[in-house]
Amino acid sequence: MRVKANDKILVIAGKYKGKTGKVMRVYKKTEKITVEGVNVRTKHIKKTSTHAGQKIKYEAPFSVSNAMVVCPNCEKATRVAYKIPKEGTKFRVCKKCGESLEQAVAKIEKKKKA
Repeated sequence: MRVKANDKILVIAGKYKGKTGKVMRVYKKTEKITVEGVNVRTKHIKKTSTHAGQKIKYEAPFSVSNAMVVCPNCEKATRVAYKIPKEGTKFRVCKKCGESLEQAVAKIEKKKKA
């Protein structure tokens, strides 16, 4: 899966089309993601003798195919490519600007250049 937790995404299909948000959780087996403020549902909890009834709002997971990663450098929704340097590990790259989508990797590279 090309989307990771804490990525900024843009919803490209469905009721919340056009909204952006941060990925809170990734479900790899079902290929779904949960995003802050997107796909908000209301759950009604029945009252009992110990506590009152209530309405709880929560973000439900939706298919990762309905979202695109937003590049932190060029601030555009983009597809994800991968680069494999000779030394080190594979990392994600923006298809539009070519910059890394990994925040930790980007910080390390900036330190090495300086």
